[in-house]
Amino acid sequence: MSVDYPDIFHLRAAEGWLELGNWEEAHAELECVSPRYLAHPETLQVRWHLHAALKQWDLAVELAKVLTKAEPEVPFGWIQTAYGLHELKKTEEAYLFLKPAVEAFPKEWVMRYNMACYSCQLGKMEEAREWLQSAYLCGNEKQIQQMASEDLDLLPLRKTILSVRSTRKR
Repeated sequence: MSVDYPDIFHLRAAEGWLELGNWEEAHAELECVSPRYLAHPETLQVRWHLHAALKQWDLAVELAKVLTKAEPEVPFGWIQTAYGLHELKKTEEAYLFLKPAVEAFPKEWVMRYNMACYSCQLGKMEEAREWLQSAYLCGNEKQIQQMASEDLDLLPLRKTILSVRSTRKR
């Protein structure tokens, strides 16, 4: 079921305000969404983005967990639950939450990239390299390599990031 007029306009407006960094207006638009759509996945995703922008990670994690139950076949809830846990300094919990979900999303490079970050932060360097390699194979290798070279979560791997490359034929 998709969100109908006028509620879809409130969601899009909230997204626009979030992009502009105006959390108050984004929140005001979300308050205009009718009760029948408050638990809709699209609404929950926009709310997640608002709470993440405000660094309200406890609330963001709870919303993302609801999304994993509402739409287990969509990667967003899985990725964002783990990310929020990591932001709460619960990296091992993030790792354990996301690891079993990775198999269900064989083409989702973000999951593999985040697993590389979590593994690295947990001191599992070889596993981190393997996850990063797997991310390269699923996504845009140059883009991921650029991200990895600047990502503080991967700092312990910084010296080897450029040498960890995919085996894709060029």
